[in-house]
Amino acid sequence: MIAAFVLALAFGGWGLWRVLSPAPGDTHAQAARIADLEQRVATLSRSDQISRDANRDLQSTLAERDEEIASLRADVAFYERFVGATGQRHGLAVHDLKLQAQDAQVWKFTATLTQNLNRGAVSSGRLTISVEGSVDGRMQKADWATLRQQADAAGLPYSFKYFQQVEGDLLLPAGMKPVRVVVRLQPGGGSAVEQSFTWADAVSATPPGA
Repeated sequence: MIAAFVLALAFGGWGLWRVLSPAPGDTHAQAARIADLEQRVATLSRSDQISRDANRDLQSTLAERDEEIASLRADVAFYERFVGATGQRHGLAVHDLKLQAQDAQVWKFTATLTQNLNRGAVSSGRLTISVEGSVDGRMQKADWATLRQQADAAGLPYSFKYFQQVEGDLLLPAGMKPVRVVVRLQPGGGSAVEQSFTWADAVSATPPGA
């Protein structure tokens, strides 16, 4: 009886091993299936990453477009108020000044000139700029000739009815830490107009990457 019990137990174990153990051909099939599943997972992961990248690029583009639209709306609102019949009357003035670095010493400036006091009349003249700043701890002023690196540099011409943007480049003296910018408008007839801007305000008025 003991021998029969042992024999039955051994036979049962052998049967269980046959059932649970993979057949020789099944090992290759399972390996192929695992490889296929791994390939599918890799493909899905790549597709998900591509979708995420595309969505991030789309969100960035939409944000840039929103900024452009907001800027254009602000410009349109300004021009409507300025040129419209109900706008307040102002004489020749520098509406704003923007500075953008080209390198350590060279800066590009954009000055927006306006006037609507004499509607339809043309304002013309020349624009010059001077910069006040610290050099070795002492305040100094760099005039237009210094900033343009020309002893007889003429001012930039302007001529407009309501508004105009005048652009140019400035070369700061070596070691100068600029503090204030003075824009001077010399009309063809009449008194000059001067307006000053802090350097920090003029730089911050320029959008990043502009």
